[in-house]
Parts: sequence; structure tokens; C-alpha cells
Amino acid sequence: MKLSRNFRSAGAVSLVALALAAALPAHAESDFQTGAGALNANARLDFRVVIPKFIRFQVGSAGTVVDLVEFSVPAANVGDGSDIARTNGGTVPVLLQSNNGNVSLTGTTLGQLNNGAGENISFAEILSTSSDPNLNVPTLVDGGTSAAVTVTPNVGARVVNRTANWSFAYSNTNFVGAGSYGGVNVNNGRVTYTAALP
Repeated sequence: MKLSRNFRSAGAVSLVALALAAALPAHAESDFQTGAGALNANARLDFRVVIPKFIRFQVGSAGTVVDLVEFSVPAANVGDGSDIARTNGGTVPVLLQSNNGNVSLTGTTLGQLNNGAGENISFAEILSTSSDPNLNVPTLVDGGTSAAVTVTPNVGARVVNRTANWSFAYSNTNFVGAGSYGGVNVNNGRVTYTAALP
């Protein structure tokens, strides 16, 4: 009876020791040297840094703010073909960062800008330029996705870290009815710019 109890105690101690050993981190390599002369002991480590693939894209204000780009046409200039610059601010800051090669930029609209009363202004009337031709503005189309603009790496072989200021104007080539065309996520006023990384 005593013998059986001792075996059970020894078994329990062994299981606890195994569990503790499994929980401990692996020991680093070690080297032991002894002798009368100069001694060197070497121990090695392997290092690895894991970087995830990522893309960061900002058009306008940071965060969740969606900026409004507005053009107020003076009455004397309606339809005279004079380009109307943005009237509620200046250029739109753009940031693109990624780390896996070329990035494809597109712009998507839901249709022509409209005033809610059956009158329209084509996105072909919205002119765009960039302060950096390496981060160009996609040319918008009505009710679809633009042709892609390719942004190439500028840091090493695969890293894109580019900024630019995009400027917009209304080309004002047609006489159209009075009213507001587009707006804050109404009347097809919202454009979605997309940066795609393979």
C-alpha cells in the first residue's frame, strides 16, 4: 500500500515537472570552454523581422472627414468657358504609402452630377491637375470607374511614399439651369478614389 502511494506521488511530481518544462521558453545556444590559454565561447541567435504588406491612402482631410470641393460660378461667367477654380478652399492634399510595388489609382462616380430636377453636369467638366506627375489624378467618367493611373515605387524597389496636391476646376463650357449640382453624398456628388495594391 505504501509502495503504490509512493509511485503515485512520484508520477504526479514527474507530470508537474514536465508541464513546467513545457511552459519555459527555449534556452539559447550555449558554448562551454575551459583551459589554460585564451578562451572564446560562442553562442548564436537568429533574427527575423516580419513586415506586413500595407497601403495607406489619403485624399483631403485625414480621418473619416470627406471634403467638399465646390465651384461657385459668377452669374456673368455662366457657360462662357472660363475655368472656375475651387471656391471653398485650395488644393487637396494627397498621401499614398505602400510597400509591395506599383499601386493602381482609380476614381469612381455614380453618374453625372445632377440637381435633383433632371438636369446634369458631366464629370468631363471637372478638370484636375497634380503637383506631382508621379501621383496623378485619375480622369473621372460619368457613372463608372476611370482608367487606372499607375504609381511606381520611389523608395527602393517596392516602396511608394508620395505626396501631392491635387487641384480641381470646373470648365464651365455649357449653359445649365440654376441650382446645386452634386453635393455632400447627394445627386451623384460623391467620388470614390481607390488605391489598389496587388
